[in-house]
Amino acid sequence: MMPILPDTYSIEEKEEIERRHQRLIDAWQTRKESQDLEAVDKAFYFACEAHKDQRRRSGEPYIYHPIEVATIAAHDIGLGRTSIICALLHDVVEDTKYTLNDISEMFGEKVSRVVDGLTKFEQMDNVESMQAENFKKIITSMSYDIRVVLIKLSDRLHNMRTLDSMPKHKQLKIASETSYIYAPLAYRLGLHAIKIELEDLALKYTNPTIYSNIKKRVDDVREKHLNELHAFIAPVNEAFAKAGMKVRSEIKERSVNSIWKRMMDKELAFEDLYGSYVVRFVVDCPKDQERIECWKIYAILTNYYRPYTRKLKDWISFPKSNGYESLHAVVMGQTGNWVEVQIRSERMEEIAEKGFAAYWKYKTDSRVESGFDEWLKKAQDLISNKADNAIEFVDNFKLDLFSDEIYVFTPQGKMITLPKGSTVLDFAYNIHSEIGDHSIAANVNSQLSQLDRKLYKGDQVEIITSEAQHPQEKWFEFLATATAKSRLKSGIKEYRRTFRDEGEKKYEEIMRKLDLEPSKANRNTVMASENLTSSIDFYYQVATGKIDERLIRSVLKPQSGSSSFVRYLTFGLLGNNKGKEETTPSITTSGDFDFNVSTCCNPIPGDDVIAFNFPGEPLQIHRSNCPKAIQLSSRYGNNIVKAKWQPKSEIAFLAELKITALDTAGLLNRMTNLLSNEMKLNLHSLHMEAKQDVVEAAISIYVHNTQELDDLISKLNRLKEVQKVVRKNNN
Repeated sequence: MMPILPDTYSIEEKEEIERRHQRLIDAWQTRKESQDLEAVDKAFYFACEAHKDQRRRSGEPYIYHPIEVATIAAHDIGLGRTSIICALLHDVVEDTKYTLNDISEMFGEKVSRVVDGLTKFEQMDNVESMQAENFKKIITSMSYDIRVVLIKLSDRLHNMRTLDSMPKHKQLKIASETSYIYAPLAYRLGLHAIKIELEDLALKYTNPTIYSNIKKRVDDVREKHLNELHAFIAPVNEAFAKAGMKVRSEIKERSVNSIWKRMMDKELAFEDLYGSYVVRFVVDCPKDQERIECWKIYAILTNYYRPYTRKLKDWISFPKSNGYESLHAVVMGQTGNWVEVQIRSERMEEIAEKGFAAYWKYKTDSRVESGFDEWLKKAQDLISNKADNAIEFVDNFKLDLFSDEIYVFTPQGKMITLPKGSTVLDFAYNIHSEIGDHSIAANVNSQLSQLDRKLYKGDQVEIITSEAQHPQEKWFEFLATATAKSRLKSGIKEYRRTFRDEGEKKYEEIMRKLDLEPSKANRNTVMASENLTSSIDFYYQVATGKIDERLIRSVLKPQSGSSSFVRYLTFGLLGNNKGKEETTPSITTSGDFDFNVSTCCNPIPGDDVIAFNFPGEPLQIHRSNCPKAIQLSSRYGNNIVKAKWQPKSEIAFLAELKITALDTAGLLNRMTNLLSNEMKLNLHSLHMEAKQDVVEAAISIYVHNTQELDDLISKLNRLKEVQKVVRKNNN
């Protein structure tokens, strides 16, 4: 007998639920035998019953959400029966009366364990960030079932698609967390399409003005660009057909977020940016012919169009750690515009779009490890580091596993993948802890180099070690990877442990001279005065003389010791308090607060802003797209408060501009005349540097709001020498 949906749903809602149910079944791409369909239907009707009294903020039945999450998992990622069941049930334990034991009894231990990984912690006391704790729980689940992470990404994508119904501060919290954590995670798992959509939706809520402006510009030029690109493709398609190749061509429009990033990175206006579209050629051929066929496409393409050779990227010979393979090229089209091209096989295309699931589908030899396997091993190493608290875990995970990559080589030719910005010492610790601990230098491309030398793509590195070398605290200053930092920390601890006996003996001698008991309580008092938490560090500092008789006397016998021994603390000030009443911005909030306008992004009236309220601290005001604000939102989303500018005309705010201009006589005079005489603005600082015939100028200016700043930029652009004016973000 067919199960019946609960009567809490209206007739129209029941019809919509069944329609979505069928769409889920249609989206399911893996094996669908009768027992598989029965198991999924069982989970579907159970979830409908469990969530029957729940509604989303939009007013829709809550059950729509798990059905859509399951559909994304099935269609966009290509997951199968167990994952679909888990997606349908992912909120049952968190939001209804049912328990994990109920799930285990009805659907098995495997499903129960995945659902447990997807269930958020309840609020815990003495926890700095529940967001970080929940993210750590999800990532830790990779040690037993990566489906937890894949379903969580499906869940996050649907939440982002339906974020309109949430209040503004919730939108900022969820969108910031998405761009900071979940979009990079999707990228690392090879889920390119999901990563792009998450980034676009995050930008829509963190910087709606930028998002809508770029989207409108893309819409306005779409027809023109598509006509040009169809004409670009036509002759090479004919050549592929003549060569007997099965090649299909696609025109892919870049996401709004991708265009915005390129505008920022290249400091270009939208009109000056090439590559808002990508032409993709996908060849259907056997796996052992892929490399030859892809290069054949490139050869035919460059028969028609001149290549920009420095932009050629070969991700086929050197696949990315997420399994991505493709040739990327840039060629000059018929209209005098550069055109970006991607060349790949059908197998590469599926892996690029569906990532992890497709990667394992095509992996035939379990003995051969790829970059993806290495990435998972690095993730396991971070997961196994129990010492990290949740915030350290998130930071380390992002530092090591979300960064852009470089590949370098050992003297034997083995390729090692490292995060961009890694140094020689990062490389050494990546090879082995012992090598890192005893490193003294390296031969990089046969040239002697220091440990802090940054590495670049293609470098060959040979580490030089010495048994006399030992790990040093100053090394932390130039390490770029969490793995190296963790191994250095362990190395320092083991090295200092060797000084324990000597330190204990010396400590006892000092205490006898001072006629004091060498007790644990006295030791802890001295440790507290030095901000030490480990007895290993304490005895090391005693053995090496950093903690001596004079210091111990000053702490334990301050009346009898030398009164001239004084300890100083240095305080970092958030800002200059002078004239605070005149410079503090007026902001309307949900409460009464003191404010600090963050210097990392210098928000001014008219900017979209986000505010953070931390106990005992002034309210922090950031621009909503400030990277620091996005990082804070991903950790402390519950500390976001409602805020908007209520500008006062007499208050001025610091803004910074970067100007590129031709070096002509009188340029400086014309710029300062515009600033001071015409616009009556106060100049904070101006730095100009000429290189050949081009001037780069950095100007800090006080303005009252974004309208005034936009007016200034417009007038600067009208000066005949000025080529470009951009507002600096200070990030």
